[in-house]
Amino acid sequence: MEKIKSFTINHNVLTPGFYISRVDDGDIITYDLRTRKPNAGDYMDNATMHSLEHMVATLVRNSEIADHVIYFGPMGCQTGFYLVVKAEEPKKVFEITKQVLQQTIDHEGEVFGKSAIECGHYENLSIDAAKVEAKRYLEVLNAWTNMEFTYPE
Repeated sequence: MEKIKSFTINHNVLTPGFYISRVDDGDIITYDLRTRKPNAGDYMDNATMHSLEHMVATLVRNSEIADHVIYFGPMGCQTGFYLVVKAEEPKKVFEITKQVLQQTIDHEGEVFGKSAIECGHYENLSIDAAKVEAKRYLEVLNAWTNMEFTYPE
């Protein structure tokens, strides 16, 4: 059986960053938004992961690339998120991601979708946790220099 692409990446050398994980059909790009170093014992707890997912998913679907966003969601390993976008320049997606993180940090009010009607585990959402993680990851992206968005070897 063929391995999926993400299992071919050496997670022991992977660091927090913004990577192109996969390109499908020439114009659908899966981005690896790696917020934590894998296998280092520092993982997002469920509330943090869930909260940032709600914020970023809502904000990116309301951004200038909204019509091209296919999916945003967490990695099961608790070290990042996947963002799937169609027909957008990677540098633009990178800049929009930074904007969305800043919007999360600046947000006043509750996490988007924090109600029993809108979410299946709404009591496990924290705007403070989302803001801390967004700030942490935005610092990584503001220092990012790999504009090819390639994985380390």
